[in-house]
Amino acid sequence: MKNAIVFTHNLLAENFAKTAHGLLRGTERFKILAVIDSLNYGKDAGEVLDGNKVGIPVYKSIQHFIKNSTEKAEVCVVGVAFPGGVLPEDCRKELAEAIRYKLSIISGLHHYLSEDNEFKILADKNNVKLIDIRKPRPVSDLQFWTGDILNVKTPIVAVLGTDCAVGKRTTARFVLENCLKNNIHAELIYTGQTGWMQGYKHGFIFDATPNDFVSGELEKAILECVEQSAPDLILLEGQSSLRNPSGPGGSEFILSGNAKHIILVHPIGREYFVDLEEFECKIPNIIEEVKLIESFGTKVIGIGLNEENTSFDELKKSKKQINELLGVPVFLPLSSGVDEIVRFIKDKIIK
Repeated sequence: MKNAIVFTHNLLAENFAKTAHGLLRGTERFKILAVIDSLNYGKDAGEVLDGNKVGIPVYKSIQHFIKNSTEKAEVCVVGVAFPGGVLPEDCRKELAEAIRYKLSIISGLHHYLSEDNEFKILADKNNVKLIDIRKPRPVSDLQFWTGDILNVKTPIVAVLGTDCAVGKRTTARFVLENCLKNNIHAELIYTGQTGWMQGYKHGFIFDATPNDFVSGELEKAILECVEQSAPDLILLEGQSSLRNPSGPGGSEFILSGNAKHIILVHPIGREYFVDLEEFECKIPNIIEEVKLIESFGTKVIGIGLNEENTSFDELKKSKKQINELLGVPVFLPLSSGVDEIVRFIKDKIIK
């Protein structure tokens, strides 16, 4: 595990920093020493995230960390997914400063720092690396779908959502951790940059893969997981949602990944898809979304509720209503945990 600081460009409290949020909730790839966010400096990063301390301080700049921390970092992780994956101009100075302090940069942006002339020259001069994990692999390394997934007997549960940034990966991690505590050997297939940064053994980066190969790479990751790890249960990290017009995703996990069981995460406090409010693109009704998902030949086994912009009374009411309408476990991953859905998986899914 490399010692890392996470750069969030004053967005630690926002959805844009979901990479940082994932790392704060746990990673086997890095030891997170600090978050760099001048808007929230002096606080514990966990307090900013969800009110719970995690023992990771927030510094106002790279220089502030270097001069005041007793720990030495090796890498700086870009912990923000900026719109369009492009690095804003006002971030360049801070990342350049990290390079001058001999920190390698790990980025999941579509703006490849390793192809940015200014950063390349600076990195060479300071003998550090620029690692773009979202850079597409050569087509020669990619695989088409073969159909071998249809022979997999291990139960596969996909964690999907009705929108982006609703907590699919976080819910999947909580389910994974709870399964392991209950002696269920589960493995999580990562499909995004943050999953790679968290250090899961199996997966690929969905939106860094040409469309023709997404199905095959998903299948390959699952088959390798079965062969190498022999789990009792496989969890798939979903991406976006079936009906988000700016970035649809979901059917691949059901059809190509052969997931027969779905946990659906839903933000009851949102009316419109995130960042599409100006177009008034409404998030589908949860019952309609379940019907759509199950039309693919799979079964929704649980609903996780995203708690943003929602009171406890509203959550409690929605939980009861959705449970009565669908007859499946409805749970609050952040505030109440995932015991209920894991019990269901243990009793009904794992043979």
